[in-house]
Amino acid sequence: MMISTMFFQQPLQVNAAFDVEAEAAILVDANSGKILYQKNADANLHIASMTKMMSEYLILEAIAENRLTWDQTVPISNFVRQLSLYTDLSNVPLRQDETYTVKELYESVAIYSANASTIAIAELMYGSEAGFVQAMNDKAEELGLEEYMFVNSTGLNNSDLLGQHPDGTAVDEENRMSAKATAKLAYHLITDYPEVLDTASIPTKIFKEGTDDAIHMMNWNWMLPTIETQHDYEGIDGLKTGFTLNAGNCFTATAERNGVRLISVVMGTASRADRFNETEKLLNYGFNQFETIELVPAGYQGEDTVLPVVSGKEKEVAVASEEALSMLIKTGEEHLYTPVITFSDEDLVAPLEQGDVVGTLTVQYEGEGSIEYLVPNQKDQVNMVTTEAVERAGWFSRTLGSIGGFFSNIWTSVSETVKGWF
Repeated sequence: MMISTMFFQQPLQVNAAFDVEAEAAILVDANSGKILYQKNADANLHIASMTKMMSEYLILEAIAENRLTWDQTVPISNFVRQLSLYTDLSNVPLRQDETYTVKELYESVAIYSANASTIAIAELMYGSEAGFVQAMNDKAEELGLEEYMFVNSTGLNNSDLLGQHPDGTAVDEENRMSAKATAKLAYHLITDYPEVLDTASIPTKIFKEGTDDAIHMMNWNWMLPTIETQHDYEGIDGLKTGFTLNAGNCFTATAERNGVRLISVVMGTASRADRFNETEKLLNYGFNQFETIELVPAGYQGEDTVLPVVSGKEKEVAVASEEALSMLIKTGEEHLYTPVITFSDEDLVAPLEQGDVVGTLTVQYEGEGSIEYLVPNQKDQVNMVTTEAVERAGWFSRTLGSIGGFFSNIWTSVSETVKGWF
């Protein structure tokens, strides 16, 4: 059987008039990981507090695996206590004679980007921030990120950590990732742990409400509704801002409208407001210029999609697409996509059930440029399946078939030999 393959290497081209005023940027379909726009997306840049997306991933993973619980208490070390008093570094003050739960500190991380709270949970989980940082780098490799380096759990400059930066890292180091790696991390975070948005979307909350330590936390994501900053954006519910002198102003955002969820990253904008203005520009481009279109209907068979069957009562079986193939594509470009069917190179051997998967259906883009994905594509393809069952032939029929095949092979060999004489 024929095997069809496609390789997506370069991103779709974007109207030259469209540009994002940032050092690097990327826009991605959160459903499939399809890249809709990118600018300097492979450059390895400082990421500041966008780092905390990886810290949140490890925390939520530990919760899911019952290695950590929300009501578990978190001890506060001398270092964490001291660092938490630096409120200009984005912190909630923490005391050693107070009780804090994982949930309380996690909320201060996800809403207020509290740095000392992040380190407190890191120390609880791995005994030291250095152990947590090793886990961050291990997870980055596991997720297939490229162009990354984690040296602390927060995104601060190591030089801001009061001389107690994680062992094995240098005092002048700072976390780095490319825009593409940052978007890929966000993609995995909201795919694997969508509950992250339940907290990331909270506009304001009181930390330790009802106590003398109560602190009003306003989410640094000013595009959330009810935050009066003139940046409200319909559908936005995450994800993480960042700023250091080296990183400039950064923002990883996600928003959903009409069943379409997008992920955007902007890095190195000129001002705090610009990171939201450029994010709005990116998201508007995605929501206004792209739409989800059914490109191939369910039951699609294409040409000659009848496959031979070994040892079956029937010698062949028809196949068709299991479901419709829909994709988020540039508006008006549906005619530029051609169905491509891929079959395994292994023989189909009876018995077969109706609905057995025998291949995949995807599409090839015939327009300018090509398609690129953050991760191996899982959504923009559907299965090709058998449309009917094929029973295994009886012993006698299989034996006759084998004998017939044996003599057929002998006759073919003799014929070829005789032809060679003349």
